[in-house]
Amino acid sequence: MTVSEKTAEGRPEIIRAVPVRHPGRWVSALIILVLAAMLVSNLLTSESFDWAEQWKYFLSPPVLSGVRNTIWLTIAAMLGGVSLGVLLALMRLSANPLLRGASWFYLWVFRGTPLFTQLLIWGNVGALIPRLSLGIPFGPEFFAIQTNDLYRAALMAALGLILNEAAYMAEIVRAGILAVDPGQQEAAQALGMSRVQTMRKVVLPQAMKVIVPPTGNEAISMLKNTSLVAAIPYLELTFTVQTIYATTYKIIPMLIMACIWYLILSSIMMTGQFYLERYYGRSSLSAGGRPGLRARFAVRRGGGGQ
Repeated sequence: MTVSEKTAEGRPEIIRAVPVRHPGRWVSALIILVLAAMLVSNLLTSESFDWAEQWKYFLSPPVLSGVRNTIWLTIAAMLGGVSLGVLLALMRLSANPLLRGASWFYLWVFRGTPLFTQLLIWGNVGALIPRLSLGIPFGPEFFAIQTNDLYRAALMAALGLILNEAAYMAEIVRAGILAVDPGQQEAAQALGMSRVQTMRKVVLPQAMKVIVPPTGNEAISMLKNTSLVAAIPYLELTFTVQTIYATTYKIIPMLIMACIWYLILSSIMMTGQFYLERYYGRSSLSAGGRPGLRARFAVRRGGGGQ
């Protein structure tokens, strides 16, 4: 039966679909392939990269020591920054105006000044604060010590990163706490929980869904920000590479090698961030999940009325 016959009988015509052509896709794919081939050719043939020189130092003791220092600085800065950031966030949300004001001033100072400048100050903290003392303000001192006697490059590097990171983590945690339904806190308090219990067992676990993604980004940024502690100075990865090419004069190969190490470490952290986000992103209403506090409270109230 032909198309015209179908039409004459009142039936719909046969639809002959014609695929839409996308010449722009082929052109863009060709451009990307050409650029990729040029990049690979440059990586393999250019003498500027000097892969042999990079491999010579890639697993050398000085570089591995710099990698270890970078890793522990990142871990210390994030652990300290998150802990202090939670405290600052709770202070910002406190009903006490003094706590709110102190937290706001801290964030204003450390978010409003460059990290590199802060690290320069920590590297010269002995000139800023010659003596550390304990006593009565404008009165007698019970204990005093010279700041330079306590100075350690590793300590100053970690302290500078922690104090700076805490200012940013405070805002991330505060945003996560504000994202939790206020009814959750009301239900927890109605069940007899204290403010500390409510925050620890109800609010923060739910806020993690909002807190984890930006915290993962902060951790990756911190990994790269450790290169700024050269201002102190401290032998992390970038500063170690600088000391190597200061004697070999192989500047570009050493810097490329440092970038490769940063890419390896950040890739590992991105993988961990992916699984953390997937874990905390699970819905509380998914199969096997427990009902929220408000649902349990409603059930308890309904049961009590029967």
